[in-house]
Amino acid sequence: MTSRILLIEDDSTIGEVLESSLRSHGYQITWERTGAAGLARAMTAAVDLVLLDLGLPDLDGVEVCRQLRRADPGCVLVMLTARSAEMDVVVGLEAGADDYLVKPIRLTELHARIRAHLRRNEDPSARSVQPIGDLVVDVPRRRVTVAGQELRLRPKEFDLLARLAAQPDVAVSRETLMSEVWDEHWFGSTKTLDVHVAAVRRKIGEIAASTGARVPEIVTLRGHGYRLELDPPDNGYGYS
Repeated sequence: MTSRILLIEDDSTIGEVLESSLRSHGYQITWERTGAAGLARAMTAAVDLVLLDLGLPDLDGVEVCRQLRRADPGCVLVMLTARSAEMDVVVGLEAGADDYLVKPIRLTELHARIRAHLRRNEDPSARSVQPIGDLVVDVPRRRVTVAGQELRLRPKEFDLLARLAAQPDVAVSRETLMSEVWDEHWFGSTKTLDVHVAAVRRKIGEIAASTGARVPEIVTLRGHGYRLELDPPDNGYGYS
């Protein structure tokens, strides 16, 4: 089945290059030039992945990102931004994006990222249910529950938690997480990993606090990576 990509980009030169390149790789492309038109299209058509320029003329790209995420929690959302400042990237990721590319965009990198995202969304291979305390990661159904209450995660948040849950109490390096959850040919900063870890921690912590559930923590291993651990020595939701 042909993957459906929605491109939201106001720059005609960039848009034409991206549209042509994506079509040549066999994707079904819809190109909208404003945030409002992109949101309207996303509301009415099934989309597998959105490429969203943050520098749109009509709506703030971060707000478009938030609305797109609310409209379709399962869609992969990749930001295209000329803003390379770390804080701009963090704000976009926290608004709901799964990934980002800084302009000028390298087409080889773009296609590698798209393939990795779509492959992981479609790949049914892993495949088990992982109970850790009161948290259950159901990989085949892409569903996480805490004490029976569903935890709403974005696609990459789920992939990250599932990877850590596959080996509880085992240290997983940052490089391994970037390679297996994002892309083995990752080019840029690993800041996206930190933002996703923070989001998963917050969501698990909120539902655990409201239910009194016993849940694992994502423990930071400075200079190495992360470990998903039930009842770590310091207890509580404090992270080293």
